[in-house]
Amino acid sequence: MIGITVVSTKGGVGKTTLSANLGALLADLGVRVLLIDADVQPSLTRYYPISQRAEFGLSEIIKRGAITPDCISHIDLKVPDDSFALNPDGCLDIVLANAPEGTLQDWLAQRIDRAIRIRKAVRSPYIDEAYDVVLIDTQGAVGHLQDAAVLAADVLLSPISPDILSAREFTSGTLELLKRLEPSADMGISVPPMKALIYRMERTRDSRDIAQSIRREYVNLRARVDVLDATVPHAVAYKQAATAQLPVHWLDPTKAGATMHQLVWELIPSLAGSVAACCEGLIDVTQFANDLDDADGRDRHE
Repeated sequence: MIGITVVSTKGGVGKTTLSANLGALLADLGVRVLLIDADVQPSLTRYYPISQRAEFGLSEIIKRGAITPDCISHIDLKVPDDSFALNPDGCLDIVLANAPEGTLQDWLAQRIDRAIRIRKAVRSPYIDEAYDVVLIDTQGAVGHLQDAAVLAADVLLSPISPDILSAREFTSGTLELLKRLEPSADMGISVPPMKALIYRMERTRDSRDIAQSIRREYVNLRARVDVLDATVPHAVAYKQAATAQLPVHWLDPTKAGATMHQLVWELIPSLAGSVAACCEGLIDVTQFANDLDDADGRDRHE
């Protein structure tokens, strides 16, 4: 089982949209995915229609330190036409956010083991057997809940907009987060490696220049932060997909589909070359392989 936490110290950067679309594509590739909405403002909870709502949710898994079937709701993704079918091997379930703002933070503040409550829950034998990927969406505000979600992961995924203010906040906020959690190593828990994703990339020279600056800056922090080659453009398809409560690779299989596939292939190399049914014949897998070779060549020279 792989744990991925989507994190940012800044709100409104697209964490929920990214989490929802990444989880749906993974499920469409035959991966068993469990989403966890660890944001007290439950946007992921409302993103897709729910076919079976569990009695419990986020509050209970944190307080129990375990995820049981009565905390897992089932997402109802319906294919809009008969041109393709969902991968029967995959699934997309979710632990819904169900805590009023502040209540979980207050509860965690009283716990000496607060930093490992989510980690303990997602690493139970039941979850390890039932799911291949656990994908956690987080709140933008710094606090015990965000820290617990970060330390539950094997890898962190952080979207960053290529504008100067977001880039500065990403730099300062990310370094503060990593520094704050470094003492967890004393408990035998290392802070997971972070993958930065340039997100909502505009087709402007300014955006391109800032994106290149971000990549150059983080060359010196490869042990802690790495910038992915995949870049998510600013596109209306993501808003349209959210409105329709559908995965973006269904709505726009050519452009958005190619982008999301590249992201999945970079995050989980064992899935490289796998293509969702609705995107078959529309994505150049060979070009992606060539891009990876080029990126490896750049890495060896840096």
